[in-house]
Amino acid sequence: MSLDTISLSGKKMEVSNKKMSFWESLYLVAIVKGLFITIRHLFTRKVTIKYPEQKRELSPVYRGQHMLKRDEQGRENCTACGLCAVACPAEAITMKAAERKPGEEHLYREEKYAEIYEINMLRCIFCGLCEEACPKDAIYLTETKVMVASATKREDFIYGKDRLVMPLEMALRNSKNKAS
Repeated sequence: MSLDTISLSGKKMEVSNKKMSFWESLYLVAIVKGLFITIRHLFTRKVTIKYPEQKRELSPVYRGQHMLKRDEQGRENCTACGLCAVACPAEAITMKAAERKPGEEHLYREEKYAEIYEINMLRCIFCGLCEEACPKDAIYLTETKVMVASATKREDFIYGKDRLVMPLEMALRNSKNKAS
């Protein structure tokens, strides 16, 4: 078997060096075809929307901003097991575990908690695998239309616990809604 007959992709094509005619060398037919396509697009319906006035309907599988949940008593659900960081294909989540100190029972549910929990929003692809991997339902992607805010420095896109943990008022309101 010679190297000429081997094809790694299985899609080997032989290229011809056919001489172009005079009309083909002017590219007149190709230019007319291109102009026809452009003119045809002038009369088709536009796909753009006027954003502030019109809002596009979100997909049913839309995943918004990350949030770390709290339980009914306002304690953080995250136990710093690290499964979300392992499941993240973009390696956007970093965390550091710490032991709960005496007197912090009202802040954390378990003996171990995430002292540092950061998500790099520049790396995150909003796939939701962190949400699926969490055994404590501590992290979830909200359904709100709040997107990652624009910024000029890279450090502003690293969200820590100060931006990720659910506000206490929201956790208490959710527990009241579940009870009724």
